[in-house]
Amino acid sequence: MADHRPMRADIEVARSKVPEVTLAFWLIKILATTLGETGGDAVSMSMNLGYAISSVIFIGIFVVAAAAQIAAKSFHPFLYWLVVVATTTAGTTIADFADRSLGIGYPGGALILFVLLMSSLAIWYWSAGSISVNTVTGPQVEMFYWVAILFSQTLGTALGDWMADTNGLGYEGGALVFAACLAAITIAYFNTKVSRTLLFWSAFILTRPLGATLGDLLDKPLANGGFAFSRVYASAILAVVIIVCVAMFSRQPHESMANTNRKLDTRGSK
Repeated sequence: MADHRPMRADIEVARSKVPEVTLAFWLIKILATTLGETGGDAVSMSMNLGYAISSVIFIGIFVVAAAAQIAAKSFHPFLYWLVVVATTTAGTTIADFADRSLGIGYPGGALILFVLLMSSLAIWYWSAGSISVNTVTGPQVEMFYWVAILFSQTLGTALGDWMADTNGLGYEGGALVFAACLAAITIAYFNTKVSRTLLFWSAFILTRPLGATLGDLLDKPLANGGFAFSRVYASAILAVVIIVCVAMFSRQPHESMANTNRKLDTRGSK
């Protein structure tokens, strides 16, 4: 007699509110991080609010958006990516505040943020036994997930600014360095047995400085190696592109995977 009970893994996957990690996911992620850089600079610099006040504003937006995402009963692509954008804008101003306003420089800011990220991942692992995105199926784990993402976005911003501003590479050179690192991670993903969880978080961190350098390339003055686009104008264009991409590519893949597995199980039991 066939067992029609769905596998536990399918149940967990079906409840996940994290989108499938595909090429479209990484494309939207890079666009979101670029928007985070231009949007964060627009508020802190163009509006002259400063890094501290801007950080408080964006952290508040992040808390509200993340709370709505965690409270949601199902996957909502626009809500999910709104939280991601909130982490990127908050990450931009927090990193700038740590690097510049606190006077600890890029190395000090990056070190503090690295410790915070590793600590958040360690606490998550200690609590849940895994830091894989496939386990993000409950409110507690989802809170760990978003805190880790916020720290990873902030660390990525610090790394991007450090690379572009202090190593003589400029924004184009910094973007190429991080793009090459992401290419190496991609090669490792397809050709090695390195932990997929490690590769995911490495890529997630490195897409942030790539976006940060691309954002700086767009809005910094020509004299500083940028294209001198208006921060507000660049942010508006990026926001529209992200909305279009989310509408085109985002879906709830985990539910689809679970339904597919259940169909296969039913066929096999006939």
